[in-house]
Amino acid sequence: MSRRSFLHYTGLAAVSTPLLAACGGQGGGGAAAGGKGLSMQLGFLLDNGQLGEAVALGKGWYADNGIDFSFKPGGPSIDGIAMVAGGQSQVGQVSSSPSLMLAVSQGVPIKAFAAGVQQHPYAYFSRPEKPVRTPADLAGKKVGVQATGKVLMSALLAKNGIPEKEVEVVAVGADVTPLTTGQVDVWTGWLSNVAALRPLNGRYVAMRLWDAGIRLYANPYYATTRTLEQDSAKLQKFVSATAAGWKYARENVDEAVALLVKNAPTLKAADMKAQAEVLLKYTFDQTTAAQGWGAMDKTLWQQQLDMWAQLKQFKGTPPTVDKVATTAVLDATAGTRPKLG
Repeated sequence: MSRRSFLHYTGLAAVSTPLLAACGGQGGGGAAAGGKGLSMQLGFLLDNGQLGEAVALGKGWYADNGIDFSFKPGGPSIDGIAMVAGGQSQVGQVSSSPSLMLAVSQGVPIKAFAAGVQQHPYAYFSRPEKPVRTPADLAGKKVGVQATGKVLMSALLAKNGIPEKEVEVVAVGADVTPLTTGQVDVWTGWLSNVAALRPLNGRYVAMRLWDAGIRLYANPYYATTRTLEQDSAKLQKFVSATAAGWKYARENVDEAVALLVKNAPTLKAADMKAQAEVLLKYTFDQTTAAQGWGAMDKTLWQQQLDMWAQLKQFKGTPPTVDKVATTAVLDATAGTRPKLG
């Protein structure tokens, strides 16, 4: 399973209390401070979402900054957030921002410090014969949603004032077959997942969750509060090198893909290039043109928190923005992060 199976990693399967205890509770990140090593724990298998890191690693830019960088791929049996909270890795990345909000609400001592993708490419796909172009078009439709994506469906309907009873939600997997065979009218996935969408032969209509009013960050980076406090200089160097890697990847996609595949030989270069070309459109936008790669907006974080609170996704009091995200690392690297849109 990869980042393309987005819904498994929206944070709906949250970290348990016993696991928190095993991770050392509020302290966390025992191995984070000091030393040259910096491993990045993924919540998925390595793929096109790590193009910038693959470039920075391959070009020696991490080493130039005194960082011994390594990837730690995730997967369905690996709880990446728990690994970072427990100190096995110094930074982590998840597919979408709600996973971090939910983890923090349960007492996990982590914070987001940069956004890998500004506008989430998650979308609702339909056929041209029965198009869904706006949320209102969902009424009366069968919508294929991966099991843990129901909350996103609920958020979308609530945001747009559509009663849930007007939409029939059908459980589907990561394969688009239910849409191609007419079992559902709508199927959900990432716009960058070119391989999964291939059976549609380009004949589809896509409505992005972002455009429908639910604005999530994709691929946010996070670390424990202890790492952010005690090893901020290393994180700043990591962000600067990673930002340079993404700038280079944007301008040299073929070379970036080759460096990525070098780290994960099972990946198909052609697929990675096609997917990267889509993902890069959402990685760099008007926000990054003004504020640089990785920028985050606390107002957008607050909107996400408010929606998840409205949907009663938090146990107890919802966390504040400052508990979930910090711009300290971004502020310190403002002069080194490329401003491209």
